[in-house]
Amino acid sequence: MCDALSDYVFQSSDEETLRTAKIQELGRTLEPSIIEQRRHFHQHPEASLEEFQTTEDIAQILTELGIPFERPLATGLIAHIAGTAPEAYHADGSARRRILLRADIDALPVLERTKVDYASKNTGYMHACGHDCHIAMMLGAMQILNQMRDELHGEVRVVFQPSEENGKGAKLMIEKGATKGVDGVFGMHIWSEIDAGTINCDPGPRMANTDWFRIDVTGTSCHGAMPQRGADAVMAAASIVSALQTIVSRDLSPYEPAVVTVGEIHGGAARNVIAGTAYLTGTVRTYGAETHAMMPELIRRIAAHTAAALGAEAELSDYTIANYKVDNDAQSAARCQAAAQKVLGAHSLANYRGTLSGEDFSEYLAEVPGALAFLGTRNPAVGATYAQHSCYYTIDESVLVQGSMLAAQYALDFLAE
Repeated sequence: MCDALSDYVFQSSDEETLRTAKIQELGRTLEPSIIEQRRHFHQHPEASLEEFQTTEDIAQILTELGIPFERPLATGLIAHIAGTAPEAYHADGSARRRILLRADIDALPVLERTKVDYASKNTGYMHACGHDCHIAMMLGAMQILNQMRDELHGEVRVVFQPSEENGKGAKLMIEKGATKGVDGVFGMHIWSEIDAGTINCDPGPRMANTDWFRIDVTGTSCHGAMPQRGADAVMAAASIVSALQTIVSRDLSPYEPAVVTVGEIHGGAARNVIAGTAYLTGTVRTYGAETHAMMPELIRRIAAHTAAALGAEAELSDYTIANYKVDNDAQSAARCQAAAQKVLGAHSLANYRGTLSGEDFSEYLAEVPGALAFLGTRNPAVGATYAQHSCYYTIDESVLVQGSMLAAQYALDFLAE
């Protein structure tokens, strides 16, 4: 836990205690609607950069709440809640402080198999990473904050961000000015590896550098009954998949976390033809800067030499850095930990060493200080045990209102400083 936490935990005034109590009271009132909204968005998942109906639904809810917003992209939007507390704005109209809250809204190309009543109606797509929860929690937080505007000493900017799953959305929103004039940023991610009812928001690296790669393999096609007359591109590709795992086991220190995953392999055109071409795509996850930098050359070397040993050729035809690691600012992490203890209780903090999953929330952190919190949802009693991206992924819905209250508490605390 961050040493700076003591700066926050032990300075609760009567006014702050009343503020937290109000957040909790509003949260209890809003909980049914937060769950209902989550189930609605779960039923209607949309792919990255295709979140048209999702955006329309969010816009309609905000319109009904009287919260202004703008739509700088075809999907996603940016909303604003202006505080009315004394000195919330300077004489020139600028906010005294401005906090950015972010919720991602896209789904995954996963065929849902949960069999819940509110399962996806968009066959082949599913909110298997919890972004439906993020939307609902943020809408809940906004309703709390909108009813507490007289205690907001500044402005809350909320980004409902498209296209997190392919790493493009945060950059697009930032290009449209999402972080302009912002003093800090906060986000949450529902997380299946942490127990429901607890959160983790430690300082430092929390999620990994995320890279994508493609390897093209060229062999020599021939009759399937005469393999000696060709060079099998599928065999070479399969061997490359295995050989790439030696990067982590043999090229890196055991103390250096990294993952090399091949997610796709394609090759061949007919069952009786030795394939002349094949390709594979995958992802690399790292924490260390040096390890991150050396990965492309390690992959290129192993692919080329493995293919050559089998009479084929392999080229690292694409290597793309999607996002850098999520690295929480120490002060922001401490503020989040304190906010969690205020609104969720003294035992709400969980230990979690982090993950090699990636998140484009890192793009916001590159612009302004902030933190990403993991909100635990693991609960075997309700079947919430499957990992993110699983076709069986589900959550303990009791945590949704906790996420709303945490975001609201963080925003109010930030603006009060």
